[in-house]
Amino acid sequence: MELPELGRRCAERGCRRLDFLPLKCDACEEVFCKDHIRYNDHKCGSAYKKNVQVPVCPLCNTPVPVQKGEIPDLVVGAHMDKDCKYNPAQQKQRIFTNKCLKPGCKRKEMMKLVCGQCGGNFCIKHRHPLDHDCKGSSHPTSKAGCR
Repeated sequence: MELPELGRRCAERGCRRLDFLPLKCDACEEVFCKDHIRYNDHKCGSAYKKNVQVPVCPLCNTPVPVQKGEIPDLVVGAHMDKDCKYNPAQQKQRIFTNKCLKPGCKRKEMMKLVCGQCGGNFCIKHRHPLDHDCKGSSHPTSKAGCR
């Protein structure tokens, strides 16, 4: 044995493999080989410290804290009954609400496109004064859409 100080032995009783790239368990601080580093592989007694899952409310998608010894389903159920900020009306909210005022056009836009001359709300196709036969002032300020 030329370099006995290199590497460490796996802490698993049945293994004790000499490993030159040993891994340290972040829960129990023991050193293991690649085959025994997972909590289940070496039956880690401190795994509960690191293996924590936080349930998420299925309605409002917020994490619900669970104390040690509590049943997650009951805690989430209590959250849904009392603290949940879920609003079903918010889900059905329409995005395209700004209807074009040009006669015959049925398009709707996400945001208002207000004409500077007549103050009407129009779609992208009819947003320029010449495109919607603007009656706001005597002369149009834009020639966009003229053919």
